[in-house]
Amino acid sequence: MKRLGVVGTFVWDRIWTLEDAARGEPFQSWGGVAYSLASAAATRPDGWEIVPVVKVGSDLQAEARRFLAGLPGVSVGASLVVVPEPNNRVELRYTDSAHRGERLTGGVPGWAWAELEPHTAGLDALYVNFITGFEMELADAEALRRAFGGPLYSDLHSLFLGCPGAGTRQLRTLPEWERWAACFDGVQLNERELGTLGGAGEWTDAAARVLDAGPGLTVVTLGAEGAAYARRAGFPSSPEAWPGLREGVGGAGVEVGSVLPAAPVDGDPTGAGDVWGLAFFCGLLGGLELEAAMRRAHAVAARKLAFRGASGLYGHLAG
Repeated sequence: MKRLGVVGTFVWDRIWTLEDAARGEPFQSWGGVAYSLASAAATRPDGWEIVPVVKVGSDLQAEARRFLAGLPGVSVGASLVVVPEPNNRVELRYTDSAHRGERLTGGVPGWAWAELEPHTAGLDALYVNFITGFEMELADAEALRRAFGGPLYSDLHSLFLGCPGAGTRQLRTLPEWERWAACFDGVQLNERELGTLGGAGEWTDAAARVLDAGPGLTVVTLGAEGAAYARRAGFPSSPEAWPGLREGVGGAGVEVGSVLPAAPVDGDPTGAGDVWGLAFFCGLLGGLELEAAMRRAHAVAARKLAFRGASGLYGHLAG
């Protein structure tokens, strides 16, 4: 079996949509990396198993293990690390069907490279999902890049949220974003996050600037408009070829494109980007070409929109 590691953070979500607020009671469920792992279990290629590389607070470790036990193809071992700090919790308040505020509490620490390195041994590919934005520091991400010999893909999402405090986390320009982007072969971010990187011009110009930092592929999720991509000329769809191209990726020029979803779908968008990203990466690992992998990810994310929360999501995606 080949092994896909998934780095992220377990989060317990309290979600307030406009309907929840009117009712006076939030919807509660596992969130964070739980969305990623449910998607990976449902979309993993033949011959691959999923390895969570995740820390969980001792207060919710039993619940986390029960969740993971319900995911076929997910191998739970020493890379699920229990820490004494309280598990992370997030309060999500939607202002409309697509936009929300986010408040993070909890104390689960990130990974220092010295403790992360043993958990990457034996992995064939690694997906790093910045759920809280504190999964690792920049120097540790750079050490990961230097040492890991398999393909590296990351959803940079919460790196673009300012540090938590008494108020809601705010979108920001990621400090030293070029160094962060350079840590991975492929990076994923949404349209708003891409817009913080500055500069005039279309999204294609901003996505090309991300490529200038070092990755070979930039993926931009666009919500109901699907997803777009920019990749260096000659950069292949197959992740197995990515590590050999880390120095002087591809040739001159940038290829751009976009893929619309099959049809607009309404529903709960919480976690949809996490579901989309793992479905996309698993599609590439399974041999799909880039745009075909995007179409598959659209279909999986559309199924997620019809389901609230990550608890029980695998059965819905796989059914």
